[in-house]
Amino acid sequence: MNENELATLIANLRLIGTDEQSVEVKSGVGKSVRESLSAFSNGDGGLLLLGLTEDLAFQPIERFDSRRAQDQLEQRCQQLTPPVRPTIDLIPFEGEVILAAKIEALPSRDKPCYVTDQGKYGGSYVRTGDGDLRLTNYEIDRLVEEHAQPKWDEEAVVEAGVDDLGDAQLSSFLSLQEKRRPKTFAEGRDLALKRLRITKGSNPTLAALLVMGEYPQEFYPRLTATFALFPGTDKAEVATGHRLLDSQTITGSIPEIVQAGVAAVERNMRTGALIGDVFRTDVPDYPPVAVREALVNALMHRDYSPASLGAPVQINMFVDRLEITSPGGLYGGVSVRTLGAPGVSSTRNQRITTFLEDIPLPGGGAVAENRGTGIPTIQRSLADALMPPPTYLNRIDSFTITFHRRRVASTESYGTARDQVLAHLESCVSASTTETVHATGLSRSAVQKALNELIAEGRVERTEPTRSPRQRYRLVRR
Repeated sequence: MNENELATLIANLRLIGTDEQSVEVKSGVGKSVRESLSAFSNGDGGLLLLGLTEDLAFQPIERFDSRRAQDQLEQRCQQLTPPVRPTIDLIPFEGEVILAAKIEALPSRDKPCYVTDQGKYGGSYVRTGDGDLRLTNYEIDRLVEEHAQPKWDEEAVVEAGVDDLGDAQLSSFLSLQEKRRPKTFAEGRDLALKRLRITKGSNPTLAALLVMGEYPQEFYPRLTATFALFPGTDKAEVATGHRLLDSQTITGSIPEIVQAGVAAVERNMRTGALIGDVFRTDVPDYPPVAVREALVNALMHRDYSPASLGAPVQINMFVDRLEITSPGGLYGGVSVRTLGAPGVSSTRNQRITTFLEDIPLPGGGAVAENRGTGIPTIQRSLADALMPPPTYLNRIDSFTITFHRRRVASTESYGTARDQVLAHLESCVSASTTETVHATGLSRSAVQKALNELIAEGRVERTEPTRSPRQRYRLVRR
């Protein structure tokens, strides 16, 4: 870092009045600096600035001894396991000399970095906003898990038997494997089941149950996907009295959850008609192929360790975006920066992934290719649908992919006001006039006229007396 870069950085800090996710300011080298060294090492790296006041002004400390601070910092770095090796620069700034220490993120195999005298489970930290937070035991276990290949998906489900696997799915899978490797079946079906890791002892493995099971939730009731359609842009509106517009707990095997999850999104989104010179093209708010790939990735790569078996995959739909969140962060050498890059791939659940390559979706086609094509497919389908690229939030305990709702093109039509109002009511349990105005973008008078037409046709009914201020409308269910 040079003088100009440091001056620009501090000017920005003064402007926002706080530290940043990747920058920590300290006046000196106290013991607390070890927490920052740990946090940056366990996260994405960061910059430590020593010799500035820790108030909003970030003024240089008078007569700050940067050489002595460097010696002290190097000693502090030795008080962590593994030791931290920052790049240290001493840089003139406003008449004093500031110490700038750049800390690189540790490779996954070396995490967590912790304060040695506090122990691994008491002295491991992560950067959150402008502060350092102690990692939970669960988060530390996930970091330790990166040191070797996890095999939770090959553990036996001791309460289940082979008869809890679907006959059609199992027979189809075994038939394909026998064609590929007849030697595996030469000594009988039972040994083949063991060698293919479908069973362990007399019980099915977790992978086999999740991919080919008749009803995995009999044994793991929370290994599901939840779908929620929120009325606004965040979950807080539900907490303040607004109701979810749609909600569903999706159960079954992974292929069944994928199919039902995509259907839930399709049921609750609009599809516009983009009119060209000759042809009309239907353009959905969220491309089903992108949703499918994201949901497959979430179920295939999520954390299946014992501590997370009570956590479902979440599909949360807001008025401006769609979020799919899975337990456990990115695994292995994959990072947000390298997602979708050629040759960059890592698999947390090898057995589940292997099974999904050869198990078809209920409607046909393999569930997963496992060729590193998922993210590129998502990005390409979003671009084709006139949507921005997805954004990602990677934490040790979760991973979220966000699709931002497509902008409406000037040449796009959603049909008549009646069609749009009817489509909105089909996507929710009930709606007020105001909610329908927001959802369709129509004027209040157009919405009310369409509602009156639909009521006259017997397609829609009121939920309250005619002049009630709490009036809502819903489809007439026949």
